[in-house]
Amino acid sequence: MNDFWSGVGVDLHLEPDPEGGRRAGLERALRDAVRDGRLAPGTRLPATRRLAAELGVSRGTAKAAYDQLVAEGYLTARQGSGTQVALLPSVDAEAPGAAARARVPRFDLRPGSPDVGAFPAAAWLRSLRRAIATAPSLAYDYGDPRGRIELRTALSGYLGRARGVIAPRSGS
Repeated sequence: MNDFWSGVGVDLHLEPDPEGGRRAGLERALRDAVRDGRLAPGTRLPATRRLAAELGVSRGTAKAAYDQLVAEGYLTARQGSGTQVALLPSVDAEAPGAAARARVPRFDLRPGSPDVGAFPAAAWLRSLRRAIATAPSLAYDYGDPRGRIELRTALSGYLGRARGVIAPRSGS
């Protein structure tokens, strides 16, 4: 793959990683160009056909790279308007830690960090009170050590369908 494209309205040096594949390399190169400011917000990118021809890759590769970067929020695309660099949140360069905040993703999708402020605690409490008030007295007993019959029946049905396991569906 060529290291740059020209004649498409944008002169940009791309450094794709050959080990990760052409699409992944193109994605990384474009993502880095947006993060580093080499592609300014609002910059119109070449059409996928033109980019693919300039880089010597398939149009599907270029389109897949664009689609992934649109999904990540780095690019915006509209039918008939082309693809542009998205307006990323601005960072005050003089603020402490500005460089670190500039690379923070738009959404934190790491496990273990939910938005606890958005939890519907009042609705949860109402549902819990209603469930406890209407539960039969057997719900507070220790119950069958093998688990609830409804769960065992559902699991045996699933295991039979999905895994071919013959499991008894009765309470035995």
